Amino acid sequence: MTTDRFQKGMDKLKELTIPNEQSPTGHMEVGESFKDVAPDLTRLVVEFAFGDIYARPGIDNKQKVLTTISALVAQGTPQIGMHVVTGLNVGLTPDEIVGCIMHLIPYVGFPRALNALKVAQEVFAEQGVSISTKTSQP
Repeated sequence: MTTDRFQKGMDKLKELTIPNEQSPTGHMEVGESFKDVAPDLTRLVVEFAFGDIYARPGIDNKQKVLTTISALVAQGTPQIGMHVVTGLNVGLTPDEIVGCIMHLIPYVGFPRALNALKVAQEVFAEQGVSISTKTSQP
């Protein structure tokens, strides 16, 4: 039985991702790979993270994804790449994503920022997008 929260979450995921034949949530891993050990994980992720949190009003999808990227960079988690793809899907530019990560250096440290930049660099290469070579140097 599909709940209203689950459907609301799936609708929000469709705004953030590009579904494909393998997955209705496209590149976004929402717990399907853990069905054998945590069969209700997908429902929890879709209902809570996307149906309750991402679907909240107040900020737009670009701001939500940039906030998510910031939190993942701070934690140093492997989900950064998945959300960089999502950022590109919702209209963030590579410059905005890199700018966000660079802005985090004094708050999260160079190692986490460097790791996140490496992930972003790999995603940009996979997606065929590039960043401008602007620098803040005088």
